[in-house]
Amino acid sequence: MERLLILEDGSVYKGLAFGSDNFQMGELVFNTSMTGYQEIITDNSYCGQIVMMTYPWIGNYGINSDDNESMIPALFGFVVKDYNDMPSNFRSQENLDTYLKKVKIPGIYGIDTRAITLKIRQAGTMKAILANPDADVDAIVQNLKKQDYLHDQVKRVSTTKAFPIPNRGKRVVLMDFGAKLGIVRELSKRGCDLIVVPYDTSAETILSYHPDGVMLSNGPGNPEDVTVAIETIRQLIGKTCIFGICLGHQLISLACGAKTYKLKFGHRGANHPVVNLATGSVEITSQNHGFAVDIDSLKNTDLVMTHQALNDKSCEGVRHTKYPVFSVQYHPEASAGPQDSNYLFDEFLAMMEKESAHA
Repeated sequence: MERLLILEDGSVYKGLAFGSDNFQMGELVFNTSMTGYQEIITDNSYCGQIVMMTYPWIGNYGINSDDNESMIPALFGFVVKDYNDMPSNFRSQENLDTYLKKVKIPGIYGIDTRAITLKIRQAGTMKAILANPDADVDAIVQNLKKQDYLHDQVKRVSTTKAFPIPNRGKRVVLMDFGAKLGIVRELSKRGCDLIVVPYDTSAETILSYHPDGVMLSNGPGNPEDVTVAIETIRQLIGKTCIFGICLGHQLISLACGAKTYKLKFGHRGANHPVVNLATGSVEITSQNHGFAVDIDSLKNTDLVMTHQALNDKSCEGVRHTKYPVFSVQYHPEASAGPQDSNYLFDEFLAMMEKESAHA
């Protein structure tokens, strides 16, 4: 069956359908990863977005129950060049089409993803929607132009109730803005006694758990929309150790008085080079973000930049000069990406150990 991908600039791409027919307007973004499509689909940082893979061959190793980054995916569509509905892998439990139907995500394949990627690189990300071939394209384009992007993505994907993941080590409160399970795995691997809390949990409640540290997770959308969390983080700084990843990094920066801005087409992929400014070493990182911290705005804060992107020189990490607080823009827990930055979890643990010794 045919299916359309319609962009707000009036472009229409005709391809073939797979997945569900639950069509929703989303921000069309591209990801350059060559593998890890299951982790990408289940990453809740993509809430409200239609993800297009630049690597052409998708679906070849199927879907399994072990590699999810969340249990309920939140992206609005999946776009690929070539789709393989007969996966060949000993871990595969179902094909991608079956899975997307089950989680109500529409897909399209058989279109020129390279041409669309070049368009987004030149014009920036734009609103788009998947549609049936008999759809009224003109009406849809007009509607896309009128509609605004979502502003409640974090609320959509965050847990609604606090819950524990018990262990015997340091107690860490994980603020869930759309947390990837990879973060839980890395902290649990290090023996951390976790309490996962909703995004709008107050500083008072978090501190009542007597945490050794607070983990600020990744998440979707514009960080400036999450005002309640910015204020909470402001109140937590100086009272406990804090480590932020991706959206968590942006929220720390905003809480300290820095500014963020929207990138033209974002960083989404598993091969982004980042330099550690303290050591000079270069890490190959996995990334997924459409906003970044304004480097110039750090000057009037207590934050210093610790990591920088080599591709566009954007800020990739900060550290507080007075308190045990640090963050990175990329994903050190990346399950389908490189492991160069995994040491950051050890640094978080060492920070908590040091603060406990001084207490």
